[in-house]
Parts: sequence; structure tokens; C-alpha cells
Amino acid sequence: MNTREIGEIRRRVRRDRSNMTAIYGCYVNSQKEIVSSFRQSVGMMPETEAENYFSLLKRVLTGTVGKNLIDISFRTAQVADSPEHKFLMDLRKTELQDDELRMELFRKIIESVNFDESFLILVGCDSYDVPFKSGDGEEQADASNETYTYLLCSVCPVKQTKADLRYVADQKEFHYGGIAQVVSAPQVGFLFPAFDNRSTNIYNALFYTHSAKVGNQALVDALFNVAAPKPAAEQKKSFEALMTTSLEKECSMEVLQNVHDQICQCIELHKESKSPEPLLITKELVKSSLKASGVSESRVAKFSVDYDEAFGFDAQVHPKNIIDHRHFEIKTPDVSIKVNPARSDLIETRIIGGVKYIMICADENVEVNGVNIHFEEKED
Repeated sequence: MNTREIGEIRRRVRRDRSNMTAIYGCYVNSQKEIVSSFRQSVGMMPETEAENYFSLLKRVLTGTVGKNLIDISFRTAQVADSPEHKFLMDLRKTELQDDELRMELFRKIIESVNFDESFLILVGCDSYDVPFKSGDGEEQADASNETYTYLLCSVCPVKQTKADLRYVADQKEFHYGGIAQVVSAPQVGFLFPAFDNRSTNIYNALFYTHSAKVGNQALVDALFNVAAPKPAAEQKKSFEALMTTSLEKECSMEVLQNVHDQICQCIELHKESKSPEPLLITKELVKSSLKASGVSESRVAKFSVDYDEAFGFDAQVHPKNIIDHRHFEIKTPDVSIKVNPARSDLIETRIIGGVKYIMICADENVEVNGVNIHFEEKED
């Protein structure tokens, strides 16, 4: 799913737009024991309460594609005949009204997530009459030719508030408020099936993770039985290690600057194009940058082999998962230098008299702890 398609579904997750008739929940304590399961009728909810429920569901459709929002692809054989895909399809077909299926979903999630505190599972089913879009992008709501029926699930930690004094409006006084259980933003969730090319795609799902550092493989296994992509934080570490080990002594400041600059340029061009499709970086693009930087053929070949081992054969990766396009940082054990990525050309490395130096061009004002300093020419 691209950002435009995700946004189209996210805009539906509101009481006044969605066709959800009920939201189902399961409250679980920190020992993974079910405290309660419930059905909340959307039509009977107070307005503020409904807004909160829909907001928690909607949050699993936010974040960065490839980092927080991860495409899950089923194998053809799974779609044809597998218990995990059939289970999701049955949940969708029954619109969550089958109690046994719904409780099985709750159990799968309970057994697979790893929370230290209590948590709340919310799930809803919506049917969307997809409006036809003309060539100029204008929607024709009365010309729908498909109904997209989907499940939306969010898993939210429930945190205990501290006992404190609270203002009681009708008494106009502060009184002891006691301890409350408050639902926090979801940590994981999913949408099934995917909405690709503005149409139902039962071969894919969309998985949400709040943290780019956590893989959630156990939950992905339980729900989809597929290998989850590496978390974004792990991808970044893998790419950094890959550059170090494959290039060895040819991994210079200039090489890293060139690779970083080229990927940043791709990000900027993609942003300017306003394309809804996620930007993906190929192995060949990085290889071309390495060659242009003067890296030897043998080291480029080593990079190619190591890349396939780290990410998969000719895999494409999201650029923001492998570099920090907003920062360019140089570190030694005792010094940290942060540079505007667009001006990394101000930094160079040299060996003078056998000693390694990091050189910074400082033609403009230089501050030390907020104080402007001046340079003096010293005689040898």
C-alpha cells in the first residue's frame, strides 16, 4: 500500500464515515489473563467515547511506510490453502460476529505480544464502497464498482495513573482522584486485507509497529506465518556494518559522504515528485555510488555479496531505514561532531606527520558554548 491508499482508508476511520456497527475489545492483565471481553455498539456510544475508540484504531494507519507500516505478503500457496490465511478470511467474512473466531484472534495476540503491563485489544470490521476515480482524480461516489471489506486491529498498553489531587468541577475543589487505568496509543496492529491500487488485495496485509526497533516476529508468525522484515533500527545497523566490513580500508570519509549525499538526493527528488509510492533504494544504486567514489572492483563485489546476505538477494530497502538523512555525525571516543548533511563537504580527513586529523572549514562564525571565538595565526 502506498501513502495515498493508506490515507484514503485512514480518513474513513471515523464514526460519521465508517460502516462499522461495533468495536470488539479484550482487556488483558500483565499476567496475560483475560479480564474482560466486550462488544461496543458504535451507534450507542457517546460521541466523545466513539472518537477515542476510532482514534485508537486509526493510529495503526499512521507512521512511515517501511518503518512503522510494513507490507506483509502471503505466498500463493498460503492464499490457496493455509490455516492462517483462511482464519483471517473467515474473520472478515463473518465481520467479527463469530464469537469463537474472535476469541481465537484475541488468544493469538495475547500469546504473541510481549508487554510488561496490561493491554487492550481492539478490532473492527468496515465495508467501504470504493468511489470510482476519473482520469483527473475526481471521485464519483455514486459510481462505486467494488466494496472493500477489511479488518482493523490495534493493541494498546493500559497504563496505571498515579494517585493525585484532581479538580472536581461541580464542587470547584481539588480532591483525591484515586488510581485509574488509561489506554495508551497502540504499539502494534494490522489491516487485512491490503488496499492496493484502490482495490482488495487478499495476498497482502499491512502491519503496524510503533517502535522501529522491535521486530514483533512472534506476532507476525501467529497472525500471518511469514518472515517479518528486519526492524528499521536493525536495517540501519546492518547497513553500517556492511559498509565497514565489505569496504575495509577503502571505507573513507569521502566514500561515506558520497553514498550519504546520493541517498539524500534520492529522498529529496522523491519528495518533490509527490509520488504516493514509497521510495526504495537498490543495491545497484549504492554500488554505482561506490564506483564513482573510486572504490575498487573487488571491494564493490564484496559489498554486493554481503548486501544480499544482509537484506536478501537484490532486495530493495527504504532509504530512511539505512541512513539518517537529517544528520551527518562524526565520532571519536572523545569527540562528537554534527554537521548539516547538505554541508558535509566542509569536513575532510588528513594524516599530518603520521597523526590522523578531522579538518573542518570554518570561514564563518565559530561558537564555543554559545560564545563567538576568534582564530589566531600561530608561527611555527
